Amino acid sequence: MAKVFKKTSGNGGLTLYLGKRDYVDHVDKVDRVDGVVKLDPADFGDRKVFVQLACAFRYGSDDLDVMGLCFRKDIWLQQIQIYPNGEKPALSAMHDTLLKKAGDNAHPFSFEIPNNLPCSVSLQPGPDDKGKACGVDFEVKTYLANEKNNPDEKIEKKDTARLIIRKIQYAPSQVGAGPKAEICKSFIMSDKPVHLEASMEKDLYFHGEAIPIKIKIKNESNKTVKKIKITVDQTTDIVLYSADKYTKCVLNQEFGETVDSNGTFDNTLTITPLLTDNKEKRGLALDGRLKDEDTNLASTTMLRQGVEKEVLGILVSYKIKINLMVAGGGLLGGLTSSDVTVELPLNLMHPKPEGIFFYLVEPQRLLEIYINAFKMILTLMPNYFLAFVLISFPHGAE
Repeated sequence: MAKVFKKTSGNGGLTLYLGKRDYVDHVDKVDRVDGVVKLDPADFGDRKVFVQLACAFRYGSDDLDVMGLCFRKDIWLQQIQIYPNGEKPALSAMHDTLLKKAGDNAHPFSFEIPNNLPCSVSLQPGPDDKGKACGVDFEVKTYLANEKNNPDEKIEKKDTARLIIRKIQYAPSQVGAGPKAEICKSFIMSDKPVHLEASMEKDLYFHGEAIPIKIKIKNESNKTVKKIKITVDQTTDIVLYSADKYTKCVLNQEFGETVDSNGTFDNTLTITPLLTDNKEKRGLALDGRLKDEDTNLASTTMLRQGVEKEVLGILVSYKIKINLMVAGGGLLGGLTSSDVTVELPLNLMHPKPEGIFFYLVEPQRLLEIYINAFKMILTLMPNYFLAFVLISFPHGAE
């Protein structure tokens, strides 16, 4: 295990250890949350040590919480006691590693995440917003308390250690056929219509992957198609506490393709919606982030049969619009201009990683990380790097 995540309480008596912070939803099950808490019970008194895993929806800022208004709603919560006389889970390889890392007086715990819970989603804050972002998050917390479930007992912040984790979902190994849409539209002062057909090769694309759209145009009218505009809209449906629905454009791209009267167009146009082009849009849905780590546009919510929408908290979907900007012809000119539009659904998800090392960031950002790391190696150890190249490739590339 390359990295251990840990957090110590303010009083120094509790240290929470986790081996990872991303837990995969495999549709039929979710990765088990295995962790360890190291105790220093000198100042515990009669209090007990509990560990809690909660899935919650936050729809207000920390400032409002301070005012006595709680804008956090628990979707699912489970608590266990680990000291004294705590539950003893079956030890996994992860437990063994963490127990060695924590040392003496460490207590293991495990949680099973139900597969009907939502994946981690956060709403992009504005430039002046402070505190935790709104959205769905998962939190592992260990704390001191006299009783397991006593709403009247106040838990001091110094007696608590917590870590945010993410529940993520990867794209299925098999993808289906892509969507197709077509329209035939007539215009004023024109006897014949404009035909538009748009299609995609598959029904699912990865974050950062180029999306080719096959477009066919048959212009039988007396008008001219001046250009083609393609937009991608993200719709965020807040289903937990209200019927709020927000639609934000994450891509708006114009192509200077013209189709004259009685002309045709048959070609593929490529788009790539990215978070890097939408950094300033407040309220945009993102895959759950950990502190200030890089993330990406939120993955499409995949609904399972039998799961109530309200449990999922936030539903995210995408739609591609292909719009022909048609200029009016004849004496009336622009007065008879109009648009021809079709829509295609878009599913965005992460590919299932082949190995252990995997970042939840867009490929362009991952490439930047690799390039910067490579530059650092050249700067710090140029001689060692040159020796490595000479040893590895003594006769050059064949």
